Amino acid sequence: MLFSPINRILFLLAGAVLVLSGCLGKESPETELYEVLEKAVKAEKQFEAQQDPLIELETKEKAIFDKIMGLGLKEYSQISTLSDEALEIVEKRKEHIALERQSLEESRKQFEEALTILKEIKKPELKEKAQLLYKTMKDRYETHEMLYKEYMNALDGDRQLYTSLKAKDVSLENLEGQVNTLNEYYKEILEANERFNELTEKYNKEKLDFYELAGLIGEES
Repeated sequence: MLFSPINRILFLLAGAVLVLSGCLGKESPETELYEVLEKAVKAEKQFEAQQDPLIELETKEKAIFDKIMGLGLKEYSQISTLSDEALEIVEKRKEHIALERQSLEESRKQFEEALTILKEIKKPELKEKAQLLYKTMKDRYETHEMLYKEYMNALDGDRQLYTSLKAKDVSLENLEGQVNTLNEYYKEILEANERFNELTEKYNKEKLDFYELAGLIGEES
């Protein structure tokens, strides 16, 4: 079985320091957009917190699977015990991926405010950069949703496989078919994860480019 360590590139959390204009009154659209983007970053803290636990659980499950594969089908008692351990891990992985998705959904809600604000930006170059980073972030959210769906499919497949392994009359052909299906799921997960990382990296760069052009970065913290 092919397992995919979840290695997401995270947002830049300690980058820009806002430079205030010194005048009171309504904030500029650039400043309002800055605030929305930083709120979206903060909403992903729970997302970040799921990364290490997911990797640890995936690694443990991989070790259990390898151990099962090293046993003959006649070693039913050991296989059944190990399969129960793996099934527990599958449920824990499901909990973490659900929290991860919840965090991304909260970030998406915060980020949606950006669409209205960027329409108020007057300077053509600033507007173009704002539109670019908005599109990149939208693509990022959509890619994560695809990643989540594939991951849930894989978890269902894992659950089915370990349940099958607990059955005394399961055939080797049946198991091989399930493993092949799972490998396809994890291949899709790896590809979506790579795309998600690329978009996160691209967005971080575009965001800082926008901040610099808008004069919103005073110093690195």
